[in-house]
Amino acid sequence: MEKVKFYPAGDSAILLVFKQEIAPEINGKITSLVRLIKEQQIEGIVDMIPSFCALLINYDSRIISYRSIHKRLARLAELDVAASKQKVRVFQIPTCYGGEYGPDIGFISERAGLSEQEVIDIHTSRDYLIYMLGFMPGFSYLGGLDERIHTPRLETPRVKITGGSVGIAAGQTGIYPLDSPGGWQLLGLTPVKTYDPNRAVPILYNAGDYIRFVQISEDDFLQIKKEVETGTYECQFIEKEA
Repeated sequence: MEKVKFYPAGDSAILLVFKQEIAPEINGKITSLVRLIKEQQIEGIVDMIPSFCALLINYDSRIISYRSIHKRLARLAELDVAASKQKVRVFQIPTCYGGEYGPDIGFISERAGLSEQEVIDIHTSRDYLIYMLGFMPGFSYLGGLDERIHTPRLETPRVKITGGSVGIAAGQTGIYPLDSPGGWQLLGLTPVKTYDPNRAVPILYNAGDYIRFVQISEDDFLQIKKEVETGTYECQFIEKEA
């Protein structure tokens, strides 16, 4: 593993840059380091924002200096934290595929030379690592999409995509948490609110967690949507070793 590089980011943030490669091993190192930093309870740290290959840490410069936080983080980064076994959460995301719920599934299947059900079976066959959250609150960038269903973005993005839409863009898949413009190819829709500002914890999951999509019928979709709206639905997850 290449050594972590440190850079000041303004007057109250420090950027930790890891090997420039999108890989589970790199992301696992970042996720494990975030856990370790939280356990250390370093006074002055305000927020930590992980990405594919980097970690931005915002701190209160009135409480801790750049030199001090750099020194403490450098020590922690030297530890082989990724080697320790950690439990991760795998969120089960019920998804209704095709039709009005996934208007681009026909294009995805035709391009791949597969039936729509084969596309669905492939998409629901694995756990996807959440590399990072970004673009908007709770938007998950997921790794591990099967190459058979890699699909380029739309040539012209949509003005509005419904919150809960599940899409593909090149080799990534993800969930739009809110209504927004976007250019991903849509193959399904989940009734689960992955971001809800009224929840105690607004974003359902964290970087380093996993998502598994579960195919449901339209009837199931409508029933879960009703439970979500009344506050009686709870998204299920399982734990496994990373």
